[in-house]
Amino acid sequence: MPAVVRILCLLLVSLLLDTARSLHNVSQRTFEIDYKHNHFLKDGKPFRYISGSIHYFRVPRFYWKDRLLKMKMAGLNAIQIYVPWNFHEPQPGQYQFSKDHDVEYFIQLAHELRLLVILRPGPYICAEWEMGGLPAWLLQNKSIVLRSSDPDYLAAVDKWLGVILPKMKPLLYQNGGPIITVQVENEYGSYFTCDYDYLRFLQKRFHYHLGNDVILFTTDGAQEKFLQCGTLQGLYATVDFGPGINITNAFLIQRKYEPKGPLINSEFYTGWLDHWGQPHSTVTTEAVVSSLHDILARGANVNLYMFIGGTNFAYWNGANMPYQAQPTSYDYDAPLSEAGDLTKKYFAVREVIQKFQKVPEGPIPPSTPKFAYGKVALRKLKSVEESLNILCPTGPIKSLYPLTFIQVKQYFGFVLYRTTLPQNCSYPTALSSPFSGVHDRAYVSVDGVPQGILDRSNVITLNITGEAGATLDLLVENMGRVNYGDYINDSKGLISNLTLNSSILTDWMIFSLDTENAVRHLWGWHGNNSRCHGKAYAHSSSNYTLPTFYVGNFSIPSGIPDLPQDTFIKFPGWTKGQVWINGFNLGRYWPARGPQMTLFVPQHILVTSAPNTIIVLELEHAPCNDNYPKLCTVEFVDKPVISATVTYSHLLRDMWN
Repeated sequence: MPAVVRILCLLLVSLLLDTARSLHNVSQRTFEIDYKHNHFLKDGKPFRYISGSIHYFRVPRFYWKDRLLKMKMAGLNAIQIYVPWNFHEPQPGQYQFSKDHDVEYFIQLAHELRLLVILRPGPYICAEWEMGGLPAWLLQNKSIVLRSSDPDYLAAVDKWLGVILPKMKPLLYQNGGPIITVQVENEYGSYFTCDYDYLRFLQKRFHYHLGNDVILFTTDGAQEKFLQCGTLQGLYATVDFGPGINITNAFLIQRKYEPKGPLINSEFYTGWLDHWGQPHSTVTTEAVVSSLHDILARGANVNLYMFIGGTNFAYWNGANMPYQAQPTSYDYDAPLSEAGDLTKKYFAVREVIQKFQKVPEGPIPPSTPKFAYGKVALRKLKSVEESLNILCPTGPIKSLYPLTFIQVKQYFGFVLYRTTLPQNCSYPTALSSPFSGVHDRAYVSVDGVPQGILDRSNVITLNITGEAGATLDLLVENMGRVNYGDYINDSKGLISNLTLNSSILTDWMIFSLDTENAVRHLWGWHGNNSRCHGKAYAHSSSNYTLPTFYVGNFSIPSGIPDLPQDTFIKFPGWTKGQVWINGFNLGRYWPARGPQMTLFVPQHILVTSAPNTIIVLELEHAPCNDNYPKLCTVEFVDKPVISATVTYSHLLRDMWN
């Protein structure tokens, strides 16, 4: 036998032996429930997870490893993640799984850090996320019944599961990955449909795509009424509850549905969510660590929700009913702050975990440095009305009556509705939405003169003035779809007719606005707008100005090795709007309502090689006008303000304006 052939044969034998060993090692990996001894078995040995929730879709990919390392160093041996359907399929059949959407990479990164993963792929996730993770395009079917065995809904779900679950199968623990358990749906017992056929359908499809060895489970609030509709034989039932709850009673509820097996709190709340116009929610460190200690002392498994909250960038925040939108910050008062900073709560939680299992040795990654870049002057570009050729290049849709966002296939952001006044309104005349049909907030003008705001929650009638034939514009903002409860089929836009002096308004032109594309074009306006656009500040008796874009830029020295750094942007004197930096949609600001006053700016969107461009869309009232342009500034600071006191005057002003 020639020497070369002999060497090739030896290499082939070695390769086959390595493959056999690898397959043997994978086959040795098991994760199962030991019902006799009420715990999990990992590779045949008793196991208890202490996990923390992190939402990869709320943390830039740039920071995934930093956050995961901090979680590991806190003593966690697992993480829990949701998979938001709408984040990965924003349009039917158009999937996004790269960059910040690369959930497979995120899970593999956790695996490299030896963190196990508890997967919650929905299809509904809640999570204070736009429409609970369900894509808004499902609502194109007006009769669809979400989270049920409605055939149209099941068909869409089945197609999505056929995309996401095969991506997850190689990442299961028994296949060599980190995923130990998979949740089916989410807190289904809190939803009105109570459709066991729906749960059975999901159970079958999950097993079809993931195999029969995977542990499937459900999560519901620790009340019997929730578990009655949220559980199904073959899906392991778990509960969720926060500090201050009677732990014994909570686990007794789980035991009623799972007499044997591990005790599990799938969502132990380290903090709570916020709403615009309400105080920032906090839960004391003492309350968290006291209850956490009691849970662990019982031998229970626990997931800390959230361990890091993150940010609702762009338009991704959810809302609750009666309609209250959640802010851009999803800090959650968690052990790691929105910006990934270590907190008192982090070290206190780590100390408790250390009493029950060994925590990793070595340095904990520090909080990232922050930099106050200071004030940046902005100048006015154009109003939304003047920008329609860029915001809506295809032109308007004409309709006798208003169409919703869904009907014009606009799922986020803004739509402008335009008609003409059919009569003289020399004196203030009532423009009304009798059935609270403005979802969610409309900025009203007549012939370029701001009139005020119609609001889904508070203001359904507004007095306007203008001549017959004048242009009536309503810029309607989607403030975030409801993510929890019976009203997640949340239509946006003008969802019912408007009346003027009790007569229905007709003959609408509807402009679907592509703000993301427009922002890219806005940079081209630099230098062409030194003159003032008086229309944006047309005379009005109100305190409002037309929704208008502003732009500014600032440079970061390239010679300083530690720059750029994270920062926070503040809006002194501004009212409400949206902000982009270098084309990245940071989210909504609303200092007039609070409690959030600053927005987190991660360093990876900043550059030193060129000026950084800030574009602000102010919807209500800017701090400057043509006579006092110097007042038009934003400020970059090194400390966040997300818990500003909400004053009664703020609330009153917003109710009546």
